[in-house]
Order: sequence, then C-alpha cells, then structure tokens
Amino acid sequence: MILVLGDSLSAGFGMSMEESWPSLLQRRLSETGYPHRVVNASISGDTTRGGLARLPRALTIHQPELVVIELGGNDGLRAIPPEEIRRNLENLVELAQETGASALITGIMIPPNYGSEYITAFRRAFQQAADSTGAPLTPFVLEEIALKPGMMQEDGIHPTAEAQPLIVDNLWPWIEPMLRSSADRP
Repeated sequence: MILVLGDSLSAGFGMSMEESWPSLLQRRLSETGYPHRVVNASISGDTTRGGLARLPRALTIHQPELVVIELGGNDGLRAIPPEEIRRNLENLVELAQETGASALITGIMIPPNYGSEYITAFRRAFQQAADSTGAPLTPFVLEEIALKPGMMQEDGIHPTAEAQPLIVDNLWPWIEPMLRSSADRP
C-alpha cells in the first residue's frame, strides 16, 4: 500500500481523479507488476500542519508500506515560518516510520515574489527534514513541467491533466527503489 498525503497537486485539482498522478501511479504499478495499491489521501489547500493532524488515522486505517508526503506548498504560500514547516515534515516522516512505513518527501518550490531569504529558508526546511529523518527528498515535483507551455493551468500553480504522467515520471525513480527495498524487508 502506498499512501499519498498531499495537497491540490496530488488531489487532482481541476481534473478528474482518474487523470491525477496518484491514479496514474496506480496504473504504472499494475503495468510493472507491483501489487501495491495507491490510496490518495490528498486535500486541496492542505498544509503540513493539516497533514500532521490527518496522518495518524490514515496510517491506522491503511497501514501503508510507503507514505509519499507532498505537502508544504500551501505552507509557503501562507508564509508559515520555515522552522515550523521543517518540524511538521519531520513529524510526518517519524509518524510513518514508527509504523514501519518508509516515507518520501517531495520537493516543492514557491514563487519568487516571496523573496530570496524566505525561499532559501523554505527549501532548506525540506532538506533539513530529510537529513534529520533519513527520508529521501525528491527534486521539485514539477521539475521540467512548471515552465513548459500547456503544462500548467491558468492559475500558474496547478499542473494540467497533460502534466500528470510527467509527475509520475519525476517521482518513479524515487518510488520504485523504495518499493523494491520494502519487498526485501522481512
């Protein structure tokens, strides 16, 4: 079981759930012979704090092997202190790890109008959370997508349905080895 804990980028904002990257990840898993099921526990507008409130119940109900944490973008857009974001990400990873699940943190970026000091501290929060917990941190989940024509919705924040397969492609090099590694565990 793979639990995706995210915000609108994972909740399929502006498209059908079947078009969202977690649904396409499920398809990729089936096509490549992985028996895992993807549960998408993403909510548009969610923050790391909101995810922290929801994760314990989701872990109990779904008992995942892997938790993909795609949160933090809304924290940044609300200018939540990076130190709080870091603590919340660390707590999310630790909650997952305490149940025996692996955790993957997805990299997020925020617009340049937040200023270089905040943006640097924001990025550092993700790296520090990954370093302190041992959880892998992916590059920006919308890498090679955000600036490509036709890949973003009119709001400039949310990817289009056409971009969803590219998100799976961006995350697969991180997810697939974690699935292989969990299969090797007793």
